[in-house]
Amino acid sequence: MKNFFLIITCILGILILSPFSITKADAAGERVIVVFDKSSPVSERRAIVRSGGGSVIRELSIIPAIVIHLPEEASARAREAILQHAPVVRIEDDVIVTANAKPGSGGGTPPPAEVIPWGIGRIDADLSWGMSTGLGVKVAILDTGIDIDHPDLVNNIAGGINIISAGRSYDDDNGHGTHVAGTIAAVDNTIGVIGAAPGASLYGVKVLDRRGSGWLSDVIAGLEWSTANGMDVINMSLGSSSNLQSLHDAVTAVYNSGIVQVAAAGNEGGPVSYPAAYPEIIAVSATDISDNVTSWSNYGSAVDVAAPGANIYSTYKGGGYKYLSGTSMAAPHVAGLAALILENRPDFTPYQVLGVITSTADSLGLSSAYQGAGIIDADEAVLATE
Repeated sequence: MKNFFLIITCILGILILSPFSITKADAAGERVIVVFDKSSPVSERRAIVRSGGGSVIRELSIIPAIVIHLPEEASARAREAILQHAPVVRIEDDVIVTANAKPGSGGGTPPPAEVIPWGIGRIDADLSWGMSTGLGVKVAILDTGIDIDHPDLVNNIAGGINIISAGRSYDDDNGHGTHVAGTIAAVDNTIGVIGAAPGASLYGVKVLDRRGSGWLSDVIAGLEWSTANGMDVINMSLGSSSNLQSLHDAVTAVYNSGIVQVAAAGNEGGPVSYPAAYPEIIAVSATDISDNVTSWSNYGSAVDVAAPGANIYSTYKGGGYKYLSGTSMAAPHVAGLAALILENRPDFTPYQVLGVITSTADSLGLSSAYQGAGIIDADEAVLATE
């Protein structure tokens, strides 16, 4: 009987510490990304990682890579053995990325009638809806999922995927992704709030867990899914201080496929985090209601534009509403604007969309390291595409 309980305990431990658990590293080893030469066959890649003692977690196609788990007691030897094979280009540690949000002030009770949140009004999104609402534009939100039953979103939710737990729902168990979704495309109805592009189609790509954390390789898998499923815009209100070549390669592949990528600059009051720091991505800093860039917003030459990010009222999990702050809240204003532009000009490349957004932004009189080209102006940007 004692052995029976020991076996059950071990099984439960394996389930809890499965490859989809979001921890710094798997309990009994390391999680790494093995990148191969593009010409190598998939069968050869699999054989190589297994010969080194690695177990496959996920195979990637947007970059030629396999995410594997290495046993702790043989991690160094396994790395060395895998690297000996000619098709192996490099091995990178899989790292944690996190949602870029902070608590906001104010209650979560929905207003008695529909309101336009201050950020949506500040960027003049409401003035652009006579010209564009983002209708038909597909926006992927790489985040904690979306509340699939939220009454202010359900009509615009077109699909999605749970990357961190295959086969399960992409329903939001954190709230962060739902908040982002509302700022992008909350429906123009009689309740709650209105998003920047209330006609856009939303896709929940769940790459972060209920704590708002996830593996970078899952973000890459989310980018892969978004590319394969014809997304027009990708919002990433997440980040890490780690600059991994695998992530940059994936971002570049998405950019070359013609998808606009928007990401939060980060909330540490320091250098812009990744992936926002990459030139292929529109990096967004956060402003408050007084048009100041917030003290916690990351800064640097990578910042492209600023958008409202302090005390932003939007949709939340469980059909609710909540105030949140962060560059996480600023980025979806820009993603929504990209959707507005692309309804009018579906032929535009990511470079052209960025050009319209930056050329019509309003300077706040600050250093470009903090505001980029300035705070976005949806009305002027959409007007420029008419």
